Amino acid sequence: MAVFLFRILLLIAVFILAYSAIKYLVNPKRKLELAHEKKQFYFLDDKQNVRKNFLITYRGVIFEGEKYLGTTDSAFEVVNVQVWANNTDKLQGLNKEDFYFIEKEILLSYPNSQITWKSPIKDLLLK
Repeated sequence: MAVFLFRILLLIAVFILAYSAIKYLVNPKRKLELAHEKKQFYFLDDKQNVRKNFLITYRGVIFEGEKYLGTTDSAFEVVNVQVWANNTDKLQGLNKEDFYFIEKEILLSYPNSQITWKSPIKDLLLK
């Protein structure tokens, strides 16, 4: 009887470990950090929650965007997005085309939005 109970507890422990490992591997925050380390593009967003900011990593820089809900012709949608870099020291080496790429990716998710950048990126794009 004790051996049978031990096997059941061992089986439950294996399932808990497997579940934890799967949850860790599919965690979007972990994917963002991994893309940031590899200097790749990754867009982390909860489209269902307008109040929650989105994060973008691109070429080793993390950008944060704030969404604002408004009205369009037929529905309530995100109409304005403000984007800024969390660490402006890492912007070195990025050019206008990089920021246009980020804008294009944001517009794929929020096609009716107007994107505004905060300084110093705004200053570069106005030149």
